[in-house]
Amino acid sequence: MDSVTQLAEVVSVVEACRVLGLPRSDFYRAQQPASLSSDARRAHAASPRALSPTEKAAVRELLDSPRFQDQAPREVYATLLNNGIYVCHWRSMYRILDEFQEVQERRNQLRHPTYTKPELLATQPNQLWSWDIQYITK
Repeated sequence: MDSVTQLAEVVSVVEACRVLGLPRSDFYRAQQPASLSSDARRAHAASPRALSPTEKAAVRELLDSPRFQDQAPREVYATLLNNGIYVCHWRSMYRILDEFQEVQERRNQLRHPTYTKPELLATQPNQLWSWDIQYITK
């Protein structure tokens, strides 16, 4: 990139990159400071609208209460709204439950066994007879 910088003093950056066969994006990317690490990107400030930890604990306690323990968050949300109570959105309830691994698939999932492909193996002459029915399908 130093050669591009030196040549750019005489001609433009566009012309210097074209002559040297380098993309301008590489030149400009090298001029920028190193980007933040992935950990620094994740450590962003929480939204001011986010529920506080005490509010999250109250929602989790409500969802785990005997009254609502067998209901989905959408049902709990609708029931509370019918009673004139708004705690949080049903999607937030799912997120709170997901933080504590309390959301799982409730349907039985069929697991297909792995079948081995049948293999015909002859160990002696005239032991295995096979035919190809591909041409008989008329």
